Amino acid sequence: MESSEHIEDKEIEDIKKDEKVQRALIENSIVVQKDSVDALEKEAPLVGITAIIFLVCGALYYLLGWKSLPISSMYIPLAQKIVLAIMLISLVLMATRLLKKVFDRKIENKTTVFNFNRIADLFAGLLILVIVLSLLFANWYAAMVSFGIVSLILGFALQNLITSFFGWIYILTRKPYEVGDRIRIGSVFGDIINVGYLDTTLWEFNGDYLSGDHPSGRIIRFANSKVFSEYVYNYSWPLFPFIWNELSFFISYESDFKFTTDTVKSVVEKEIGEAMVRRVKRFKKILADTPVDELDVNEYPSVILSANPNTWIQVTVRYLVEPKNSGRVKNKLFEAVMAELKKNPKRVFFPNSKIKGDEPTDIPQKMG
Repeated sequence: MESSEHIEDKEIEDIKKDEKVQRALIENSIVVQKDSVDALEKEAPLVGITAIIFLVCGALYYLLGWKSLPISSMYIPLAQKIVLAIMLISLVLMATRLLKKVFDRKIENKTTVFNFNRIADLFAGLLILVIVLSLLFANWYAAMVSFGIVSLILGFALQNLITSFFGWIYILTRKPYEVGDRIRIGSVFGDIINVGYLDTTLWEFNGDYLSGDHPSGRIIRFANSKVFSEYVYNYSWPLFPFIWNELSFFISYESDFKFTTDTVKSVVEKEIGEAMVRRVKRFKKILADTPVDELDVNEYPSVILSANPNTWIQVTVRYLVEPKNSGRVKNKLFEAVMAELKKNPKRVFFPNSKIKGDEPTDIPQKMG
């Protein structure tokens, strides 16, 4: 039977195999598996069609050169240019799709594949633009001068769009967030579902009509340029993928404080589970290789009692949880804690009501 220390080392090594964890460790100096079969099957017919177009255009180009087609000789140079442009565009598209297929097959991290596909599409588009411009303009010098003047004018007119495009490059290189991360930027909060050339799409959580960590059902788009002007709060750091959360409620001064504290702590530890505590311990050891190794991370829940202005005692239990499970876990803990404490009505007293005049006024419980 393997020792607990050996099992712990093995689990830590398994965590470190994750590409995001490796990259985060490198950045601080000291994966989701993707099934690519469907993607490859979809790309295969497109590559075949592009190859056929390339071969047909190649044959047409040589037939035009040999003047074997019934076309006036004065139109042959223009026809050859058009056919050559189509050939080159087909070649660019075919090469791009082949590169995507190879990269999709070799790389298992879906975020990396997604970013590579975006970059490949961008470069393919730029190459196609150059090919089209070469067809339209015989004089390259005049074309570049005209293009420079137009670019200068567009630069002033499309300043925000250009800034957003550079924001996209910044997001790809510095990675303040990636697809799948839970973030808060400005006043919006949610999970990233797409990072485009100009904007980012986020699946909103909380929102205007919800108080917990639950999806609002709304999609939010914001310009990539916001990463230059707003703080980005990322809740998905690979080296420590947890957040501290709190659950609060009130009891009276007549309650047994020690019993309440011990009971709440016991219930929360049981509900969170030993597996979660063990995971936090593993990540604490991984953090030892980073500048935050001195951070006080308590893997077990803690209970805090504090006096509240409404003459009740506020009980707050603080615990670690994965960001995407925070709402579900808080609701589960509240139900479990209330059920256990209500079994001892002579030791734990909850606010019920106060009589104000003739009308009872309820004092609500606070759920974090």
